[in-house]
Amino acid sequence: MTTVSTPDTAAQHRGFGVDVGGSGIKGGIVDLATGRLVGDRVKLPTPQPATPGAVAETVAAVVNEFGWTGPLGVTYPGVIQDGVVKTGANVDPAWIGANVRDVIGAELAGQDVTVLNDADAAGVAEARYGAGRDHTGVIVLLTFGTGIGSAVIHNGVLLPNTEFGHLDVGGKEAEHRAAASVKEKRGWSYEKWTRQVTKVLVAIENALWPDLFIAGGGISRKADKWLPLLQNRTPVVAAALQNTAGIVGAAMAAEPGFGVEEPR
Repeated sequence: MTTVSTPDTAAQHRGFGVDVGGSGIKGGIVDLATGRLVGDRVKLPTPQPATPGAVAETVAAVVNEFGWTGPLGVTYPGVIQDGVVKTGANVDPAWIGANVRDVIGAELAGQDVTVLNDADAAGVAEARYGAGRDHTGVIVLLTFGTGIGSAVIHNGVLLPNTEFGHLDVGGKEAEHRAAASVKEKRGWSYEKWTRQVTKVLVAIENALWPDLFIAGGGISRKADKWLPLLQNRTPVVAAALQNTAGIVGAAMAAEPGFGVEEPR
């Protein structure tokens, strides 16, 4: 379990996060008192094929753009245990079994690297600085994109590596039913798509009884068009940090004592 602390505005400090995505790898310096980026972020294309070595080189290039030499947080789109990749539904299969900390650290002269699931990074960032900041209880963040990522936070404590996108909902995986990519591929209206999203939310809330859902992913930018159409019982709000959440959450994870995992 990982405690997400409250920002101390009297003691501002900085961290560095890198968010690894399917199309781009982006990173920047984060003011950990406010959750805001310090200056601009840098984004480079994700190499294809996105093998561990190629991604590590790109991550290092992003970090080196800033001359950052301190602790570094990096996201990965799958389950991570002790720095080792356990799943990779939407990434190069060469990642399975790789130690992300070692692979990326080797490209950065042994720099300390902390790695966590990308949705977990977005979740802790939203809980501390974003849409969940003023809420207590169980918060579930869902990122709607190519698949569905998830993060669960209870009173500031992260439960890492939830994979709600792979839940069976009515005989079909949740992300095959309600990912944003499904809406786009099938040309669904918001009304038709949100009927599927509602089924996924109901399945999760019947198991967890959360106090709040946060909807993330690119489609959350148009939340006003679809959140009012949902029929589940738990309040749903749009993510606030948008495309900086992964960077911010990664930087948070590299803080001493954060506890997702120990640096290499």
